[in-house]
Amino acid sequence: MAYRQEHPKPQFERPNWMNLNGKWEFQDDPGDSGLARGLSAPEAAFDSEIEVPFCPQSRLSGIGHTDFYRAVWYRRRVTLTREQLAGRVFLHFGAVDYEAQVFVNGALCGSHRGGYVSFALEITGQLREGKNTVTVYVRDDERSPLIPSGKQCQDYRPGGCFYTRTTGIWQTVWLEFTPRVYLRRVRLLPEAGAGSLTVQAFLEGCAPLTLSASFEGRDM
Repeated sequence: MAYRQEHPKPQFERPNWMNLNGKWEFQDDPGDSGLARGLSAPEAAFDSEIEVPFCPQSRLSGIGHTDFYRAVWYRRRVTLTREQLAGRVFLHFGAVDYEAQVFVNGALCGSHRGGYVSFALEITGQLREGKNTVTVYVRDDERSPLIPSGKQCQDYRPGGCFYTRTTGIWQTVWLEFTPRVYLRRVRLLPEAGAGSLTVQAFLEGCAPLTLSASFEGRDM
C-alpha cells in the first residue's frame, strides 16, 4: 500500500487522476554522468527502489542514505487506456529538490528548477496506449550556497537547528486527465457584506461554463 493516496490539492480535485506514489526504480548518480550514460532511456538499468514521495535520506523511502547526493534518477512504469488518452494528460509534482528534468518514453518533456513549489508538465504528445515510462533526473548540489536550502545542513552530520538534507522527489506525484478544453484555474472573490461570491474562471480553450454553489449540502 502506497503512502499519501489523498489528492494533494483537494480544492481542485478532478474525478480523473492517478496517484503515482509508491515504488519507483531509483539510481544514485554520484558523478552526475547519468545523462551521458543514457539513464533517460526506458531500458536503462537501475539498481534499487525507492518509496515516493519520501526523499532518499529518509527511512520511509526504503533507502535512508544520509550522505551527500549530487544527482539521482527515478523511473516509474504506467499503463494507460485509450479513454485516459482521449483528452489531455498532465504530470504533476508536489515538489522536487532541486533541478528536475522529466522524460516520458525517453523523450524530454520539460524541466523545473526550485525545490519547494509544485509544477506540472503536459505530456499528452509523448504518451501511448498501454505501457509508458516516466523518468525523472534530479540534480542537487547540496553544498552550493547558490541553492536555497532552508535549514538543510551543509556538514555531514546535522547539528543545532540544521537537519538532514533532502534530495529529489519529496511530495506527491500524480497524473491528471482533462478534456481538450479544461478549467486551468479559478479566482474566488467573496464579498461578505453583500453576501456574494465572484468567480473568475480561466479556461484553456473555449467552451460553455456552468457554475453551481452549495452551503452545508444545500444548493444556493
